[in-house]
Amino acid sequence: MTEFSLEGKVAVITGASRGIGRAIALRLAQAGAKVTVSSRKLENVQAVADEIAAAGGEALAVQAHVGRPDEVTALVAQTVETFGRVDVAVNNAATNPHFGPLLTADEGQLDKTLDTNLKGVFRVCKAVAPHMEAQGGGKIINIVSVAGLRASPAMGVYSISKAAVITLTQVLALELGSANIQVNGIAPGVIKTRFSQVLWQTPRIAEPILKSLPLGRFGEPEDVAGLALYLASSASDYVTGAVFLVDGGMNVASAMG
Repeated sequence: MTEFSLEGKVAVITGASRGIGRAIALRLAQAGAKVTVSSRKLENVQAVADEIAAAGGEALAVQAHVGRPDEVTALVAQTVETFGRVDVAVNNAATNPHFGPLLTADEGQLDKTLDTNLKGVFRVCKAVAPHMEAQGGGKIINIVSVAGLRASPAMGVYSISKAAVITLTQVLALELGSANIQVNGIAPGVIKTRFSQVLWQTPRIAEPILKSLPLGRFGEPEDVAGLALYLASSASDYVTGAVFLVDGGMNVASAMG
């Protein structure tokens, strides 16, 4: 299965201290990639780097807030300085400070969400693309959401930000294809992480969702990591501008009413 090997490749994952980001970092490292893991707090992401190293991999932990352009620039620069290149960028860092009807959000919450979820992805892509182009290609994987594909109750601000990232993904796929850079998105449904715990730990919210899911369970971070490996590997070299659902059938269930 050499097409899934990441030997000799270098990956950068944002929001990698826990949940989906951590699972992706571990999976890419298992496939042979050298991995830079980043989050807002160094001590949290250092634990993931240590976990990778303990399993025989190579990892660098970097403190970086994607809402701060200088820290994004430093994240990519440290990766290239340490490992010599960057082949894969996984944009997983996100925030959701508002839960409720869209028009109850204030402008500060809207600005914070867009600055992290949309502009943060833009910043990382802008920083890694020149390196990928110079070395002959690369992979950008944006973690979006089913909430970006359709309106989601109480998650309007978050939905808007993820819908924008889906469009960003498609635009960059179009613009960077000639440089052999593939840009794709993964749209998780309800995955059992701390980030989404209000959805799967609140019975009045969780029970109706579970009843509607064809697979009858919420996802685990590892359910997303396998697809990330595919999109990071040469197995997906002819795939770009796509958004892949990892949602237990949530989207098709909602389409049926």
